Amino acid sequence: MFMKSLVAIAGLAALPVLWPAADAAAQVQHRARHSHSGTQVVAQQAPPPRIEINPRRLLYRRCKDWYVIQYRPSGTVLFPQTHCWWVRG
Repeated sequence: MFMKSLVAIAGLAALPVLWPAADAAAQVQHRARHSHSGTQVVAQQAPPPRIEINPRRLLYRRCKDWYVIQYRPSGTVLFPQTHCWWVRG
């Protein structure tokens, strides 16, 4: 019961803040639909961005891995090592 009344109070408190924003959005939409001469305004759309594709040789990654024995104070550890490079396909 207490939660419902708390939500209702929060909703009423937010109403004065949200009301001018909704009213301004409605006015902008009305102005966009009707110009001063009574005709509709058509917005010009920018052309879509042009995408250029430059085909090149594909690259892929080739890797070599191995294990190295490392001596640590806690004991001998087998530690993985990896070396990778790019190769043109």
